[in-house]
Amino acid sequence: MDARHRQVLIAVIREYVDSAEPVGSRALAKRHMPTLSPATIRNAMADLEEMGYLSQPHASAGRVPTDKAYRLYVDSFPRPSTPAAPAASANRGDRAGIDQLMEQTTASLSESSHFTGVLLAPPLRHTVLARVELLPLEEDRVLALIVTDAGWVTARALTTPPNLTRDDVREIGREITARVRGRSVQEVLESATPAAGVLDPLRVRAGALMDQIMGILQERTLYVSGATNMLDHPEFLDVGALRQMLRTFEEKDRLIELLTGLVGWGQGVRVTIGEENPVEELQECTLVTSAYSYRGQVVGVLGIVGPRRMPYPQVMSIVSDTAQRISERLARARRDLYIPS
Repeated sequence: MDARHRQVLIAVIREYVDSAEPVGSRALAKRHMPTLSPATIRNAMADLEEMGYLSQPHASAGRVPTDKAYRLYVDSFPRPSTPAAPAASANRGDRAGIDQLMEQTTASLSESSHFTGVLLAPPLRHTVLARVELLPLEEDRVLALIVTDAGWVTARALTTPPNLTRDDVREIGREITARVRGRSVQEVLESATPAAGVLDPLRVRAGALMDQIMGILQERTLYVSGATNMLDHPEFLDVGALRQMLRTFEEKDRLIELLTGLVGWGQGVRVTIGEENPVEELQECTLVTSAYSYRGQVVGVLGIVGPRRMPYPQVMSIVSDTAQRISERLARARRDLYIPS
């Protein structure tokens, strides 16, 4: 692609982002490229269509960018820089509920972009475990504390078999810790197959309790804010497509799976455009995401879901800045952070 074709393509994208209408050569000549004639621009647009960067919804309409065009556009400017890992602080005044922080973060993402904010909270399959403590409660109840090597803690009251004493419960916690320490959640879950438990004395002794702990490890919390903002964009006037997309936000499982897969991508902003998205119901959208960290370890992903026709530099900057801020907030909190569930 030569400089002129690139200039025309960028102008088409910017005009389409602003107008949401197919772009014609006269509009480009008037508002973006006054030194070129409409005929010259029209020829360049025809070439770009042949190259797969533009499409024409109707014979008499202007052109709109394709996913390929958006990808070239996004890759043409520098990504927001990845912030250095924030230092831990002794400040204990930032303990106003991690779940509240997550909710506020998604609301901020939505309000600042006018799209949909999403945030996947720990635990994630890549999280490494440090220990499991079982604290006996009254009757047949026990408090399970699952601690990661980054210092996150999730606490849950579980039911124990009636034949276990308080000493038995503590001993089972020590045995589970010996098995899971230093292993990722994914490794632990993959090893906990029914076949593996047939000859496992610990499974035979406390299988029901271990199943409850495995259930905690499988849980993931997704926060979504501003899903109805999609109603404000003409791309989603198709009621059927809109219903499917909103159902994805509501049911969350497929979106959780998608965001979980992005954890392994590491730090920095990632842009998933249109059909690059494996979730079919979201292929009319772009997903801009970034991981956030706690004590140097990636613990979650946040981002913005919007139409492919979005102001990419601004949205990428919002996502990058938000990931940095939430990492800094988490670093200032006390070590005994509780994972929302």
